[in-house]
Amino acid sequence: MKEMDPDEILRRNVRVLSEPTEAERMMTPPGVSPLPSVEALRELTELVKAVVFPDFFDRRRSCRSLRPAVVAVNLERVYAILSREIINGFQFDRHTTCDDAHARSSALALRFIDMLPEIKRVLYTDVQAMYDNDPAVDDYGEIILSYPVVQAMVCYRVAHALLGLGIPALPRIITELAHSQTGIDINPGAVIGEYFAIDHGTGVVIGQTCVIGNHVTLYQGVTLGARNFTLDSQGHPVNTPRHPILEDNVTVYSNSSILGRITVGHDSVIGGNVWLTHSVPPGSRILQRAAVEEK
Repeated sequence: MKEMDPDEILRRNVRVLSEPTEAERMMTPPGVSPLPSVEALRELTELVKAVVFPDFFDRRRSCRSLRPAVVAVNLERVYAILSREIINGFQFDRHTTCDDAHARSSALALRFIDMLPEIKRVLYTDVQAMYDNDPAVDDYGEIILSYPVVQAMVCYRVAHALLGLGIPALPRIITELAHSQTGIDINPGAVIGEYFAIDHGTGVVIGQTCVIGNHVTLYQGVTLGARNFTLDSQGHPVNTPRHPILEDNVTVYSNSSILGRITVGHDSVIGGNVWLTHSVPPGSRILQRAAVEEK
């Protein structure tokens, strides 16, 4: 067998891999690099956590009198990261030029920072909801430090705010960071009210056009998904409302799938392992049929 020449193999593959393919031309944004940094966005969400829960995730705070200084440092870093990453994210918007992105990035980053007090308020309602729904927890701090729903909801509420500001790419990257870390998949386009609880969390999926009211609780493995898609003339899916609406005070137990643009009325309970594809009125109790034991 002829001995392989490492230099020749390396040179050949450098040449081949450096030449843009048709698929690469189709998938790469038309702008110039750099593209958004996943690591920078991970740091952004950790900074937001430190600002929202200052006693838990920032070890620089040695006494309460220093909290304003620590928050100021973290917010300055949030502003710097977000201003830069907004510019990079706008490369996915084919209607925005590089000059437009630079001109808008600072103002959008500041608008996001102005939204942080409300994001903080709502996140504390989510922590309260977990405390109220889980008899296994004894302290709010235990939830904040260890429950995956906190990480998922910080990322979701940050991403949803950025999406509302019209910033492309960054929201989905942020929620997918939480998805990979927690197993909770929440599309940033979903609308989720206050006092939202996910117990255990692994395998929960919440689709893009879901609308969820206040005081809603989901258990592990719940899917709020689409039943089917509307296609355009080229056969591509059209982004129309296709996910469920859950009104206030709804509880959905583990491994249930609620599919399509249907409404689950307020104060309803959906039992475990239910497959639901039709709307149900307020106060409903939808349960799986009792198992039949064969003799």
